[in-house]
Amino acid sequence: MTATTRTTTTAAPVRRVVQLMGMPISLALRGRHAGTPEGDAAWAAAVAELRWVDEVFSTWREDSYVSRYARHEVALTDCPRELAEVVAIGLAAERESHGAFSIMRGGHFDPTGVVKGWAVDRAAAHLQVLGDTDVCLNAGGDLTCSTRPGAEPWMVGVEHPLDPVRLVARVPVHRGGVATSGTAHRGAHLVDARSGEAPSAVASVTVVAPTLTEADVEATAAYALGPDAAAWLRTRPGRVGLVVWRDGSTEVIG
Repeated sequence: MTATTRTTTTAAPVRRVVQLMGMPISLALRGRHAGTPEGDAAWAAAVAELRWVDEVFSTWREDSYVSRYARHEVALTDCPRELAEVVAIGLAAERESHGAFSIMRGGHFDPTGVVKGWAVDRAAAHLQVLGDTDVCLNAGGDLTCSTRPGAEPWMVGVEHPLDPVRLVARVPVHRGGVATSGTAHRGAHLVDARSGEAPSAVASVTVVAPTLTEADVEATAAYALGPDAAAWLRTRPGRVGLVVWRDGSTEVIG
């Protein structure tokens, strides 16, 4: 997924990028604080937030709280309170998806399906306090966006999962999160937690929601639900979604 601006009335965005959490994190700013010391300071704070999240939540670091909690070396109450927040989000998603989404993987605690969107929302909060400035923060293709009143929306391109060189949709976003779940780039890493099997009916699911936390979790849950992806998304209040089925057909929700 990519974010682009299509307007003649708004200056081209100022961009920043850093490699964190095993993926590129990129920022686009338009407006008053783009390219200013205040904008750069907010970007530095967002990066620091993501570094802290990686230290606490990385499943690849032996010394992270997530790894230590998964090995039963520490109790949840011994960890930063944010871990309990992530666990609560994951357990709610498990209930609401009838068990298709889970923060357990192969019997091991793994909240990765929650952490990415949640972390980017936290980082974006440092940028969204900038006055009269449009923000688009992209983490490996999932984005959170905000714009000034009356400003042009960010145009978010949704990659076609069966033909990644072209887009299947363009979504205008003034404020909210956009996330896509699929296996085009990482292989069959997404499974229905109830069966442990990768869904075969669906190629990708894109969700637009008020926050990236919600969009990311719900895109993953819907994908895991396979043939029930679109029907389940229709039960989510106010959601906009796009399901690309394995045969290349598409279904729009909302």
